[in-house]
Amino acid sequence: MKHLWNLGFALVFSAMVVGCGGGSGEEEADGGKKEGEKTTITQKGSDTMVLLAQKWAEEFGKKHPNIVVVVNGGGSGNGIKDLIDGLTQIANASRPMKEQEIELMKQKYGNEPYRVSVAKDGITVYLNNENPVEQLTIEQLRGIYQGKITNWKEVGGKDGKIKLYGRENSSGTYEFFKDHVLDKGDFAAETQSAPGTALVVDNVKADVNGIGYGGAGYTSGVRTAKLVGEGGEAVEPTEENIFSGKYPLSRDLYMYMQNEPSGATKEYIDWILSAEGQKYVVEQGYFPMNKAAAANNAEAKDDTAATVK
Repeated sequence: MKHLWNLGFALVFSAMVVGCGGGSGEEEADGGKKEGEKTTITQKGSDTMVLLAQKWAEEFGKKHPNIVVVVNGGGSGNGIKDLIDGLTQIANASRPMKEQEIELMKQKYGNEPYRVSVAKDGITVYLNNENPVEQLTIEQLRGIYQGKITNWKEVGGKDGKIKLYGRENSSGTYEFFKDHVLDKGDFAAETQSAPGTALVVDNVKADVNGIGYGGAGYTSGVRTAKLVGEGGEAVEPTEENIFSGKYPLSRDLYMYMQNEPSGATKEYIDWILSAEGQKYVVEQGYFPMNKAAAANNAEAKDDTAATVK
């Protein structure tokens, strides 16, 4: 698999610090790390979630000036690894933890990780604005990314060699796409991998024959292909289709912690799941957990509903 690197992009997403202060500091009983008169909460992981997490951190910091939230990207796998190693308090992940990762947590800390679903997403297929293809089946998408379908005319488009763009293998989005689209098969060797979804989108914008995939919050400047679900209907990743299950590539976005949050960390998570915190999910192009939970649980409260394990 080829790799695309963009130094500016990598620097922007490698260390996003919101607020003042930083560093590790001493662990506090209230679920944070003490930095002088401030409490620091660290979170690392999913690049799909990094802009959303940064927005949460900024807005939460305005209301809680004594709590600093430090946000780092790097991919779901790296965030989970740092959580296991005790280097971050929260791992942002666009995929569930693997069994071996959970087992490592249990071996090191004596318990399974604590998981909170904080938003809903639909893996979106990006096309160049000049590409006339309107829809794809999952089988066609699999064929494209496994190199079995190589020309757009094979799926109703213009004559042109398909150019494949995707995520690197530390990405939760990569893992999800591999599992749910490729059926755990391999990507074509021609797939050019990028360290973040924004770079995938940039390449598709610049390449009339390009195709990419990523979170629903990154669709600016590109078209999105409808996907044909189990019912045979071609659907877009809209809120209605995500919540109803019609869209075939729906997923939760997670925050993982070593233990059930307390103190400042609990206050932060509670705020994220509140109506105020969830409005930024919509603002960033994703879908709020409270509506998804309410659809499956008539007793769920609109301002706090979430999937918690």
